Amino acid sequence: MISFERVTLTYAGAERPALRDVDLRIDEGELCLVTGRTGVGKSTLLGAVNGLVPHFTGGELRGRVTVAGASTADRPPQEFAHLVGVVGQDPLSGFVTDTVEEELAYGMEQLAVAPDTMRKRVEETLDLLGIAGLRHRALRTLSGGQQQRVAIGSVLTSHPRVLVLDEPTSALDPTAAEEVLSAVTRLVHDLGTTVLIAEHRVERVLQYADRLVHLTGDGRVRDGVPADLMRDSDVAPPVVRLGRLAGWTPLPLSVRDARRRAPALRERLADVPPGPASPGGPATGAGGTPVLCARRVSVAYGATVAVREVDLDLPAGQVTALMGRNGSGKSSLLWALQGSGPRHSGTVSAGGRDPGRVPARTARALVGLVPQNATDLLYLESVDAECAQADTESQAGANTCRTLLDGLAPGIPGDRHPRDLSEGQQLALVLAVQLAAAPPVVLLDEPTRGLDYFAKEAFARLVRQLAAEGRAVVVATHDVEFVARAADRVVVMAEGEVVADGATAGVVVSSPAFAPQVAKVLAPQEWLTVEQVERALRETATAGTAPAGGPA
Repeated sequence: MISFERVTLTYAGAERPALRDVDLRIDEGELCLVTGRTGVGKSTLLGAVNGLVPHFTGGELRGRVTVAGASTADRPPQEFAHLVGVVGQDPLSGFVTDTVEEELAYGMEQLAVAPDTMRKRVEETLDLLGIAGLRHRALRTLSGGQQQRVAIGSVLTSHPRVLVLDEPTSALDPTAAEEVLSAVTRLVHDLGTTVLIAEHRVERVLQYADRLVHLTGDGRVRDGVPADLMRDSDVAPPVVRLGRLAGWTPLPLSVRDARRRAPALRERLADVPPGPASPGGPATGAGGTPVLCARRVSVAYGATVAVREVDLDLPAGQVTALMGRNGSGKSSLLWALQGSGPRHSGTVSAGGRDPGRVPARTARALVGLVPQNATDLLYLESVDAECAQADTESQAGANTCRTLLDGLAPGIPGDRHPRDLSEGQQLALVLAVQLAAAPPVVLLDEPTRGLDYFAKEAFARLVRQLAAEGRAVVVATHDVEFVARAADRVVVMAEGEVVADGATAGVVVSSPAFAPQVAKVLAPQEWLTVEQVERALRETATAGTAPAGGPA
């Protein structure tokens, strides 16, 4: 179905090719997972499937890419719309109409599909994706999972033989992600659609994949059966890493497979108390004096109540994870705490002052916030200009922001345009801008979107360091694996209200939706990370414990 023959792609001014001598064949009806670290070329590989690369992105492509026998070199990308449907990371930004039904029909209108055929395909797609009840809904009123399914449906109505998805679950809560992946696997199994998915949260997709394509970082790819490639892949989810640690063969790709192998390991760990899950252990002062107190905070947008009378204390030295379904009120609460967002009622006190009742410059010194799209706060032409402006606005000493940035992400050139940075570098720059004002409270809204496992590990250490310095840190996130590594406390919201609040292990282990993979495998024991298990096995081996459950 899809064939890459000796494909090399080099962007203008690049020191080395983004893709190098790629030979790859993906058969009809396969679900192919594309993995690799941030910046290795996953989006380039996906874009080459319908000719967006290089026709729109530029660059020199040598070799040949074909889909169902048609070469991307011979036709412009728009002529591949009937063959290849592409869904980007942010479905809302790609919508061009107002309602679900209109969006499903739009692509067919561009292809001049007959009206009777259009109506039939819209109905079939609504039923296939389970969104018939949404047909008249405004797109902007849908949840993240619903928007993603509509985005998939909008390309499916054109009956493409290939579906390309770039980070389809990055903005979704675990339940919504499962809904989307269930719809995708149904397309593969029932319709024989060929699906390519690039996803950093490999743990969500791996168990469904027929083929794994791994970009190694030098422009080359490895492809094959997922279980084979996962033996030594540098991008591996926790369940695979746990299987490596325990010496299980074949390696489990799902929680179900791992639980079947885990009884001996659970027995070995039964009398061992889990150590700290976070890098470096618990933060100094966790659970100390609150540096922010919120009482009966409510946020409303017209008749819609987003946050309903929430009480929240944020102690110095503690990392709090704010979790909940898409639309549960997490972002609205963060903006209300920071002072820039609307607050219908209630009070917020940070250092004895209300961030929403003081000038913006003063508020920045009380509470810093990094929004979901970090680039929203970047508007100058260079990294150095952003840092200098941050120092001025925060009334900080010269080079304060630049020094912070070098500590977070060393080596970023000062003359580089912020829009040319990687997502991890952009996140570090915006965080440095916020930290220049030295706020005792730091709020982070979905900071791990677009970050690979290694970048998230580094970011977890950074979050712990902020807490160790005595700050209160709140991370609103759907990333349960990041929460397991970084958070002392978890607050769960639903329909604008707090429904759970407690220590991380106590909250997430008992939650089917928010439990990390290790917790699901070793439940009811309260293990959260592979590193915890590794330390425990090493300690029991040193103490002379019999090696049941696999080698240490």
